[in-house]
Formats: sequence, C-alpha cells, structure tokens
Amino acid sequence: MNTKRSNTGALIGGAILIGVGLLALVAQFFPGGWGNLWPFFIIGPGLLFFVGMFLGGKSAGPMAIPGSIITMIGLILFYQNITGHWESWAYAWTLILVAIGAGIYISGIWSANATQRKSGWDLAKAGLILFVIFGSFFELVFSGFRRDFLQVVFPGLLILVGIYLILSRSGLWKPRQLAVPEQPVSVVKEPPVMESLEQPVEPTPAEPVSKQEEPSQPETGSEG
Repeated sequence: MNTKRSNTGALIGGAILIGVGLLALVAQFFPGGWGNLWPFFIIGPGLLFFVGMFLGGKSAGPMAIPGSIITMIGLILFYQNITGHWESWAYAWTLILVAIGAGIYISGIWSANATQRKSGWDLAKAGLILFVIFGSFFELVFSGFRRDFLQVVFPGLLILVGIYLILSRSGLWKPRQLAVPEQPVSVVKEPPVMESLEQPVEPTPAEPVSKQEEPSQPETGSEG
C-alpha cells in the first residue's frame, strides 16, 4: 500500500514538474510571456484530476467532473486574457454547464456506466445550445455589430442549432440515442423443501378379532 501511494505521488509530482517546465519554455517564445500564460496555472490542476482518475482505476471516474470544470474555466480565462474580451463572461458561463456534462460523460465512459453517459451528454448538449443562444444575443445586440470573427461564428452556430432543433423535433432526423441497459430484476428463489428422509409409516390394518363360540351345554332332561 505504501509503495503504491509513493508511486502515485511520484507520478503526480513528475507531471507537475514537466508541465511547469514546458510552460516556462513556451513563455520564452509566446507573445506576452507569463502575462498571457498565467491561466495555465488553473488549467494544470484541472488536468491533474484526470491524471488521478487514470491512476485511481474505475472507481475514480467522478474525478473527471471537477477536472473538466477547472480546465474549462482556465481555457475561458486564457481566451479572455489574450483577447481582452472579458465581457464575454455574460454568456461564457454556459460553457461551465458544458464542462459539467462532459465530466459526467467521461466518468460514465471510464466507469462503464451508460446512465452517466446519457445524462452527461444531455447536459453538455443543453449547455452548448444555451451558449449559442446567449452568445448570439450579447454579441449581436450589445456589441454594436462590430466586425470580428464572433459576428460570423455566432450567426452560423445559431443557424445550425435551429436546423438541429427543427429536424430532431419534427421527426425528420432522429439523433442516435445512447442505450441504457435495463437493470436486471433479481428474483428471490425460495429454498427447496427438503423431503423427509424417513418414509411415512403406514398404519397396519387391525386384524378382525375372531369371536370364539362358547360350547353349548347339553340339555338335561328331567327325570320323571
């Protein structure tokens, strides 16, 4: 047990050192250096949850949920730090719902749980739809229709979401449903009744009692 814990700690420590070394190396060539790369100090701990999931086996699948949330927050901050588009938090919070759904989905895959996979996929899908709707609303209405790539991306995504909703709800296109296996119903079997090893003793019929006839005494005549 102690050897396993020490190996796990060594693997996690080695992964941290490698990540910090790579980040320091990239900072030498990345524009802005550490000023633009600091969100990776949030992304890194999020990825460590996935390392712990791999090392912990099937029972450590739920570690993918906080790992997905922390990693997504770090990626959002990385985008906002580079572009200066901090007001995107008005709709970027919906990506946290996507991260939660993705974490549940990954946990279901890792733990071989079809129910978790389905619920995670449904939540991630709902988060993406909300991201497109809120993002289109804030970027197209409150941004003054400025000309940048978001003004092209969000209208295109809005069209795709609308097509998806029409086709899926009208029955023209049915998306693949994740099969959820039915839980087996346990039937409690009654223990078999042990037959008695002793054979029942049948009562023997009583023999009829023969009546013994009393010998008839001879009649004595009266002497005259």
